Amino acid sequence: MRAGILLLVLALAACSNEPTEEERQAAVAEVKANQTPAPEKLELGAIRYREIEQHDLYGAGCSFAPEGGGLSAVALAMAETGHFLRGTELMTLAADKGSAELPYLARRKYDGTEYSMTLDLDEAEGEQVGEEVSDFPATLTIRDAADQIVYRKDGIAQCGA
Repeated sequence: MRAGILLLVLALAACSNEPTEEERQAAVAEVKANQTPAPEKLELGAIRYREIEQHDLYGAGCSFAPEGGGLSAVALAMAETGHFLRGTELMTLAADKGSAELPYLARRKYDGTEYSMTLDLDEAEGEQVGEEVSDFPATLTIRDAADQIVYRKDGIAQCGA
């Protein structure tokens, strides 16, 4: 009789809906693995002449300066590549040839392994400020590899040769 009761108790325990400790740990590990960390707050450094000279960043395209940031460009959008400084590291992205072409051969979108960059211009509001230079109201958006926005600012895109 005792053996029958023990078997009944074991059978009921096996049919229980309570997960085992191993199942609980596996579920917690799965949740943690699928969580997306909070996006970093990317602070861009000014691209100055020394970076342009050092990395041979000459040519037609657009430079982006955020509102309130003075005249310092923090991103360059060129025919083949886009660039920004993360700290002191120059990040180089490939032009997305399927994206819209902006003035002076720049592209709207640039892609890399760690980041992507989108430059949205209001071309209707552009203003010629030099012989081959125009300023456009613009928004620069940079996303991380998880497609989270890590930088978005309004400002001016200066496009020229």
